[in-house]
Amino acid sequence: MNKRSAAWLMLLASAVLEAVWATALGLSDGFTRPLPTIVFAVTATLSMVGLGLAIRSIPLGTAYAVWVGIGAALTVAWAMATGVEPFSVLKVLFIAGIVGCAAGLKALPSKSAAADAPV
Repeated sequence: MNKRSAAWLMLLASAVLEAVWATALGLSDGFTRPLPTIVFAVTATLSMVGLGLAIRSIPLGTAYAVWVGIGAALTVAWAMATGVEPFSVLKVLFIAGIVGCAAGLKALPSKSAAADAPV
């Protein structure tokens, strides 16, 4: 596995952790419940560290957009799956759009690949 692929896997794992910390934040009841508060603190820290490591190889704007998009999509999907938010076909379509946009950013050529492309 090359460095760029590892960075994308790190970014994806960090986005999953973003969804975990966002969910834990909601469950913490304003940081009054210890277990969700601890889960929030640990996963938020790990998510930020992973994002920081990923931007060594992925441009910041792209990495941040993918991190937020995937994290938000997973957070809403989990909320719908657990009944915290009502299910909606439109929500699912919009979530699919977010994920599609994140995949599109991944599919774009890297700066070095774009520079090497014939004009």
